[in-house]
Amino acid sequence: MHEEPVPVPAPGEVLLNVSAVGICGSDLHWLNEAGIGDARLANPLVLGHEFTAQTGKSGRVAVDPAIPCGVCEYCKRGDPNLCESLLFAGHSGQDGALRERMTWPERCLYSLPERMSDAEGAMLEPLGIAIHAVDLAHLRVGMTVGVFGCGPIGLLIIQLVRLMGASKILATDILPHRVQAARTYGADDALLVAQDFRTNEANQLGAQCFDVAFEAAGENAAVEMAVAAARPGGKVILVGIPADDQTSFTASTARRKGLTLKLVRRMKLTYPRAIQLVADGEVNVRSLVTHTFPLERAAEAFATAARREGLKIIITP
Repeated sequence: MHEEPVPVPAPGEVLLNVSAVGICGSDLHWLNEAGIGDARLANPLVLGHEFTAQTGKSGRVAVDPAIPCGVCEYCKRGDPNLCESLLFAGHSGQDGALRERMTWPERCLYSLPERMSDAEGAMLEPLGIAIHAVDLAHLRVGMTVGVFGCGPIGLLIIQLVRLMGASKILATDILPHRVQAARTYGADDALLVAQDFRTNEANQLGAQCFDVAFEAAGENAAVEMAVAAARPGGKVILVGIPADDQTSFTASTARRKGLTLKLVRRMKLTYPRAIQLVADGEVNVRSLVTHTFPLERAAEAFATAARREGLKIIITP
């Protein structure tokens, strides 16, 4: 903890008073491994990319942590999440939101409805990722869905596919309280599974034949489960970030089934939809927040998140 001068906004930027910051699994990668995949830290980094803030001009806002360039090929074709020059809060050399004040581009701010809490606003970023993952699945009414990994994003996916008319939802996790949460948020069935992928689980899941299988754990065991559970011709959507930057699965199973695999890169133009879903009460993010800590107890907050206690941990600068 240390003091810094109050930042001065550059043209197009706004001074933010940060009010709530969620701890994400990717934050734990930075903390524990000093990197995510091939992105490594050379200097200290302020973490935090799920956040809300107060501004003097726009009032309370949710903040998109991504700053796309807007001019590259991918931005112009409508894929700003794939921008080659993307800056992202709390990533590589771009400091994030675990501080009292920061500046950010005004174009990345979204006004929050009065009835939406700061913590709910911070949950819009993980909800945006869940929306993008479901978008990639091209889900249709009546499809069957498996969700493998029931952290906050997995639980948000369950809510979204239930809202979209999935006829059957199965969820799995290695933690009992997350299995119970999956049932609470709309899974028809939820299974407690081992950290490794066992033969009996393969046989049980292989008989399910889901149209879409979402992996949201960042573990190869969950990827293997998703591949085993997908029907021939089905889709597997990989959301999680593996700690060792490697994803593997049984190729013969996936090949014989002719599976389509898609990987989720953050989110794509989803904030307005996320805000509307929460404001209308269609998606419940409030009850996913199980722990709240002040900034001076950030170390305790990260330790709680690393132990996978509760669901979402919020820090209030």
